[in-house]
Amino acid sequence: MTSFSTPLPISGETRLFAIVGDPIAQARSPSVFNALFAARGANAVLVPMQVPASQLRCAIGGLKCIANLDGIVVTVPHKVSVVELLDEIGPVARRVGAVNCMRRRPDGRWGGEMFDGEGFVAGLQREGMPVAGRHVFQAGCGGAGKAVAHALAAAGVASLHLVDAKPELAQALIASLRQHHPQLAVHTGDAPGAGHDLLVNATPCGMAPGDPMPFDLRDAASGAVVAELIMKPERTRLLDAASARGHRIHLGRHLLESQAALVARYFGLCD
Repeated sequence: MTSFSTPLPISGETRLFAIVGDPIAQARSPSVFNALFAARGANAVLVPMQVPASQLRCAIGGLKCIANLDGIVVTVPHKVSVVELLDEIGPVARRVGAVNCMRRRPDGRWGGEMFDGEGFVAGLQREGMPVAGRHVFQAGCGGAGKAVAHALAAAGVASLHLVDAKPELAQALIASLRQHHPQLAVHTGDAPGAGHDLLVNATPCGMAPGDPMPFDLRDAASGAVVAELIMKPERTRLLDAASARGHRIHLGRHLLESQAALVARYFGLCD
């Protein structure tokens, strides 16, 4: 993604950024963003913070009080619930109802935006897998799943087949997609079939060793690409199973690597 450089020493002039989530041990953002900051010569550092859902309001309120903290990356499970703690949100975040980063405005107000979807699509394209015209099966309709579905729709996929453990989330996302992309064929169901050529896991299933498979590959088309949003472990149970069946796989880290520059630019650290 970028060449690694020696980071600037942390001092009283260093600008602080945080990533909040629960769990947080799986987050790869600190290494990716800090390498990017170093490569761009930015006197900034991103640090991970484990924040349980029950303490989110308190934690965000406290972080906003730190005068040299300029931005926050938001990960599982806070991407939806943090929206109500912001003063304003960008157009993508407004459409999907979730954010993955927030920043302090010059006037002290806090804004948020969502780059997960744009990063996912860009990552696929960087790996030689354009999404236009594809028939997509996606499991997971939470914060990141909403962003990915809207980005895929904007990128010109032919159809979207959405499922979630909470059916009401899938139905709400389908309604939103039909409003913003009325030309798109979008529906729900249970498992990928022979007509799908891109299979996406946008659920947390696969982060822990004992997690179940997010969906069954039994009837998946042999040429379908299987893509993950999970970044740690890099090879989830789903990706191992897909690879064993001969599918091309797409790692979750490509999303992060593709959106890092976008988020850094949103933070005002890159041109």
